[in-house]
Amino acid sequence: MNRIFSAAFASCVAFATSGAALAGEPRPWQLGMQDPAGPIAKEIYDLHNLLLVITVLIASFVLGLLLYIMVRFKASANPVPSKTTHNTFLEIVWTAVPILILVVIAIPSFKLLHFQAFAPKVDLTVKATGYQWYWGYEYPDQGISFDATLTAKEDVKNKAQWLMDTENHLVIPAGKNIRLITTSADVIHAWAVFSLGVNINATPGRINEVWFKIDKPGTYFGHCNKICGTNHAFMPIAIDALGEREFEAWLVEAKKKFATTGETGRQYAELVSAAR
Repeated sequence: MNRIFSAAFASCVAFATSGAALAGEPRPWQLGMQDPAGPIAKEIYDLHNLLLVITVLIASFVLGLLLYIMVRFKASANPVPSKTTHNTFLEIVWTAVPILILVVIAIPSFKLLHFQAFAPKVDLTVKATGYQWYWGYEYPDQGISFDATLTAKEDVKNKAQWLMDTENHLVIPAGKNIRLITTSADVIHAWAVFSLGVNINATPGRINEVWFKIDKPGTYFGHCNKICGTNHAFMPIAIDALGEREFEAWLVEAKKKFATTGETGRQYAELVSAAR
């Protein structure tokens, strides 16, 4: 019995630890949302929890009301049915209560929309351009540009991260406000990293903008969230959030490596074919 208990306890600890280690990526058999890694994601998470509570309360009330009606007004308990056709009090209640519920939902919703739309003081601007099927990144103020293509399956260190990892990662400083500008060179893509609460379209001929912040250093994964063609499933997003000193050191190296035309992703179709 002690061995069984110890094994069960160890399994729970391992599961909890693995969940913490994979905070920036989806987990196998995950049911809930990814752990929030930034302020926008935390606000979304809080609104989600509020809506979940409201939904459960409404569903429970409706279920209880249905059960009460089934018992209270069944034929055996109510042989002479009521002929009531109008009740002013009930009509006021079932009109006013939903309005109050919608107001309770609307206030935090509008606050969240405002929080997402208006960025605070921006520390770094990055441009993400969607291609079929990879992302091109530019740091306009630093003169850096490069492509982030899918890492070949045999080159992925953690096999569980295949289809999530890229050859070059978007690198940003942790704890700083990042402005992300998106566009596309061909079809509509979407730059989505759910642990950051970011999901923004990359549209040909248009510029969209969003901001985010990553609270702690680490690696975070996302994916194109628009079905953009045959190899849509092979268009991941990988982000490295570094400490301020580490980011400055990366900038020095990146300006040497990516200062001109950057690495190309034009042979990406061949890489995807080989990865398959």
